[in-house]
Amino acid sequence: MGARMMPSSQVHGNSETNPYLVHPATIIDKVRETDDIHTYRLRLDGEDARRRYRFAAGQFNMVYLFGVGEVAISIVSDPDEPEFLDHTIRAVGRVTSAIARLQVGESLGIRGPFGQGWPLEDARGRDVIIVTGGLGCAPVVGAIEYIFRRRNHYGSVKILHGIKTPEDLLFRQRFETWRKHPNTEVLLTSDQPDKTWHYHVGVVTELFEQVVVDPARTVALMCGPEIMMRLGAPILIGRGIPATSIYVSLERHMECGIGLCGHCQMGPYFLCKDGPVMRYDRVAQWLGRVGV
Repeated sequence: MGARMMPSSQVHGNSETNPYLVHPATIIDKVRETDDIHTYRLRLDGEDARRRYRFAAGQFNMVYLFGVGEVAISIVSDPDEPEFLDHTIRAVGRVTSAIARLQVGESLGIRGPFGQGWPLEDARGRDVIIVTGGLGCAPVVGAIEYIFRRRNHYGSVKILHGIKTPEDLLFRQRFETWRKHPNTEVLLTSDQPDKTWHYHVGVVTELFEQVVVDPARTVALMCGPEIMMRLGAPILIGRGIPATSIYVSLERHMECGIGLCGHCQMGPYFLCKDGPVMRYDRVAQWLGRVGV
């Protein structure tokens, strides 16, 4: 196996956590994002569990529904939020559809956190360009919240987000809030707009032409459909951003979270351990390849 990536933001991870132990948590709030997507605010049961639990933006939990099963879900809250954990979940399978029927006050289990997070400590003092696509923007939301809570520690922030239809725009209020921060640009695009759409029309990579970047001081964070990252990263490299300054969040079927089941293997890497956030130059050759 290749060397594991260990960004400095991983210091938020909790080495004391038993990866096999499921921690019960209570649903404190449930926010509807779309017809089949909700954001769940969870509170770990027990003060000691909350005190011990730490994560890095970009990591994920295995969210467990007792008697049904578990599923890997990105954490979308700020790592320094001491009380709550937010997870945005789309009802697409047996476990997530069962979770969608839960209401405030009911319980879920949390196992984790797992994986590697975004290199937010290494990005301090630098400009950050964040490129997201479709419904897969959740893995970077925690990183954006982290940056804006420490806004004076970073240079310019550019958020470029592409969706298929306006109905696919998650976190609509968050985008408006982020737009109001100083030295920040938020650009949205839809490739199948309707009459309500007042932003750019096209794919997200077209937005690259609308932003000015200082390549030597820029870090790029990308998440969304793999084809978007596979086509978009070379464009950023063409703009002068080094491949070593581009990070991607990759999605594979994750069942164990600790590299045992092998479902998330990508070339020499297991994304539940070596990812899901990976430096682009380390995984570029594996993007878009079937069966690796």
